[in-house]
Amino acid sequence: MMMKNVLIAGLLALTVTQVGFAQQDTTQPKSSGGGLFGRILNAVTQQTTGTAGSLSSSEIATGLKEALAIGVRHGSTQASALNGYFKNPLLKIAFPPEAQKVASTLREIGLGKQVDQFELSLNRAAEDAAKKAAPVFVKAITSMSIQDAVGILGGQDDAATQYLRRTSGQQLVAEFTPIIDSTLNKNNATKYYSSLVNTYNKIPFIAQKVDPNLTSYATNKAVDGLFILVAQEEKKIRENPAARVTDILKKVFSKQ
Repeated sequence: MMMKNVLIAGLLALTVTQVGFAQQDTTQPKSSGGGLFGRILNAVTQQTTGTAGSLSSSEIATGLKEALAIGVRHGSTQASALNGYFKNPLLKIAFPPEAQKVASTLREIGLGKQVDQFELSLNRAAEDAAKKAAPVFVKAITSMSIQDAVGILGGQDDAATQYLRRTSGQQLVAEFTPIIDSTLNKNNATKYYSSLVNTYNKIPFIAQKVDPNLTSYATNKAVDGLFILVAQEEKKIRENPAARVTDILKKVFSKQ
């Protein structure tokens, strides 16, 4: 029964891969055709044809899980470090889009220091919340089935990231919200923002007032930033096997 499931999953993955190739420009190679994911996918297909020796389908899935777990832990550690968001231009959380005019207007009237304090506090809240991310990701990875693993191996270049967003996104928002709310209050970011927005809203001739509620915006931006790092880690796994090789992955490679 196990071999039948693996065979079906392998055939589905290969079908997806073939369709993807058919839709792509043949001059653009698919990165997962080589590297770590491609080699594990080869091991999966060898397993279904009985040529993978002593390597079991569960070992192949375990290898992928270990690689992803290392990657997400690294990404979570990077995000939760001091300046993990604030000094990373890809992650840095700025004023909410609807409040960008607030920031520029307040800088023009000499409140630039207060604007900077607010943005720093906003990013500190995200860094604080990111400490809770790794266990959520690892739980999702641990729950991954063999079919999930094969789908990721034969899927798009961000298939693992998309899988984690589907299975972890809502839980991350739930985990992050109270932490960010608490940290925003602790760092006075909520106070800064309310003060800045209220000051802005009192400026004469301001037609569109801004809502001073901050937590939901900060939480979603923090989660989005975390998935940017997860995508970067997935790219490393796909393109540089040596960066994420564990003992079981070495066993996978030895069968190639």
